[in-house]
Amino acid sequence: MTTLELADEFMDLYLRADPLGATLLGLPGHDDALGDPSAAADERTRAAALDIAARADALAAAGDDPVTARVIAQQARAVVDRIDSRMIEYTVTDLFVGPAAALLTYLPMVPLADRDRVAAFLSRLGEVPHHLAAVAERHRAGIAAGRTPVRRLVDSAVAHLDRYLAVPVDEDPLLAQPVPDEAQAAERRRLVDEVVRPALAGYRRVLADEIAVHGRPDDRPGLCALPGGSEAYAALSRVHTTTALTPEELHQTGLDIIAGLRAEYAELGAKVFGSSDQAEVFRRLADDPDLRWRDAEEMLTAARAAVVRAEQAAPAWFGRLPTQRCEVQAVPAAEAPGAPAAYYMPPSLDGLRTGVYYANTDRATERQRFTAEVTAFHEAVPGHHFQLTLAIELTDLPLIRRLADVNAYAEGWGLYTERLADEMGLYSDDTARLGMLAMDSMRAGRLVVDTGLHAKGWTREQAIAYLQQHTPLSTVEITAEVDRYIAYPGQALSYMVGRLEIQRVRQEAEKRLGPAFDIRHFHDLVLTNGPLPLTVLSELVTAWKG
Repeated sequence: MTTLELADEFMDLYLRADPLGATLLGLPGHDDALGDPSAAADERTRAAALDIAARADALAAAGDDPVTARVIAQQARAVVDRIDSRMIEYTVTDLFVGPAAALLTYLPMVPLADRDRVAAFLSRLGEVPHHLAAVAERHRAGIAAGRTPVRRLVDSAVAHLDRYLAVPVDEDPLLAQPVPDEAQAAERRRLVDEVVRPALAGYRRVLADEIAVHGRPDDRPGLCALPGGSEAYAALSRVHTTTALTPEELHQTGLDIIAGLRAEYAELGAKVFGSSDQAEVFRRLADDPDLRWRDAEEMLTAARAAVVRAEQAAPAWFGRLPTQRCEVQAVPAAEAPGAPAAYYMPPSLDGLRTGVYYANTDRATERQRFTAEVTAFHEAVPGHHFQLTLAIELTDLPLIRRLADVNAYAEGWGLYTERLADEMGLYSDDTARLGMLAMDSMRAGRLVVDTGLHAKGWTREQAIAYLQQHTPLSTVEITAEVDRYIAYPGQALSYMVGRLEIQRVRQEAEKRLGPAFDIRHFHDLVLTNGPLPLTVLSELVTAWKG
């Protein structure tokens, strides 16, 4: 078997395990399914992934497209690590990693471009009761084994479902897309009203009546409170960082970066507020009413302006640019209370869905405007929109090289572009540059807090207090961040780990190549090989001749 054949085999396994994800990527053949969350299905997938990883190792050693082979091996082992973490058992949250929240977030995004797609979508809606029943069984199995969810997040999931179910059926987001065929439109409404909403209501009852009572309190929110939790966290850390860095090493890295930012805060604080004292700078950023948004529309307008400014500057820093622009939209209202401050959804391969930067306008007047530009550069241009859209357009690469789920690469690039934007002169003033430092503090704080929660046994209050002391972000954003780390262990580690590695390999290339180094060619090298595990990216840059 060749590496390309094994790549196809892995992608088939991966997409069968996540058919809704396949649809959102624009890949046909899975549009009528939701996937099987049962333990038996996980065991079958795990065994197949282990076999693929072993064969990929052999192909890499034989020199058969070793970059692709190593990507396959890492992705296959990440599948195993995710399954071994048993997240499905204890992940109950209103964040989109929760089972119900994922359905309510992603099903409305499925393109309904023709009768066949609509027919498949109707079949998928019919699968919702079975899917949620299987999820509920996994929750029950987790409780029986002592792997329980966090009570606060269970309550948030119930509240999310209550918000959804309170919307009249004719205003249900699952009915928002137009369907020209009247019979299909009628059947969709019937399924939503008689199948989907009752299934979600039933799952809500399971959460409220069976699961919540077993939920962990705020003083035990981390994985280390669960049987096998330390091993689960180690597995998830490998998935999200693609490294063998220990929780202690990651924790210390975060502490060191937090300490190192003090000098930059002092310099910019003196310019903006006339004070070099970090605590005073944080207070001014947190308390100044002029640094809050007036309304949601002002927030979206600022995001769009930052994206346009970055697009205009990009040709001097990138040789290859994506063929499509990035849209900016508000996070849908029903999911906004539990959603992060911003996120990006890439375009689909079939061209039916464009790339969208979603800004969370919920409680807009409580959110800080000085982080608007840095967030837009990270999520949109030249961050995730450039990275993920360009990857999709690399049609000469195997599919796995275009779509590999490598958080350290993806989020590392997003965070790298926050500092790159400063090199590009994109920040409008020093207040916006303080926003860049604020997000640096948050990403370094993530290393401290994520490991604190899941490896060191921190309470939720400890995590919130740490970020309140060491970042200038608002309470509403800090509490949402901490609840996200609790719900999604290890993911928060990927940002700073990835950025540090991209900066390191760039600095080494600059030193090695001297005058021959071209920043446009470096960025093209990083972005036109698809998502790569950090070790593979390092080897690629080391071998680069400029």
